[in-house]
Amino acid sequence: MINLQKGQRIEIGLSKVGVGLGWDPNQSTGYDFDLDASAFMLGSNGKLPLDEFFVFYNNQQSPDGAVESSGDDTSGGNSDGGDDETLTIDLVKVDPRIQEIVFTVTIHEADVRKQNFGQVHNSYIRIYNANNGEVIARYDLDEDFSIETAVEFGRLYKRGAEWRFEAIGNGYKGGLQFFVNKYIG
Repeated sequence: MINLQKGQRIEIGLSKVGVGLGWDPNQSTGYDFDLDASAFMLGSNGKLPLDEFFVFYNNQQSPDGAVESSGDDTSGGNSDGGDDETLTIDLVKVDPRIQEIVFTVTIHEADVRKQNFGQVHNSYIRIYNANNGEVIARYDLDEDFSIETAVEFGRLYKRGAEWRFEAIGNGYKGGLQFFVNKYIG
């Protein structure tokens, strides 16, 4: 397994990958932390070809059947040290218009609940072989995002005929709406 650093890129070399996202909420705010993992399937212009290529809790499968979400863990309590939400990607099925798949995590109702990523600990994204569970790479988000409510964890992107993964780790204000505004044409 490779422990990735921010900005590091690796070749995937698989046709079916799992993307697991995990976190441990800090319980001090009085509310559960409802973090949501999403995937934005983007064309060469950096936008969704169709809104349905945005995979999240209200749209758990992409129209090409390539990306599927495990659903919504509303508290971060699904796991103890394991993945809280998972996205499964069948790279063979990815629509030819798609050039990259960006994985984000956002905090649901962050403004109302006065929550941010500075209150979340042990956040990570891991890439694994969806056929046998073997972990290929893991990226631990160790920056202190004290005001951010949305994080781009990483992305799969096409280089020629091969898919690669890049650890991103960029935080933003604005929650899920920030990414919707950024990626929907």
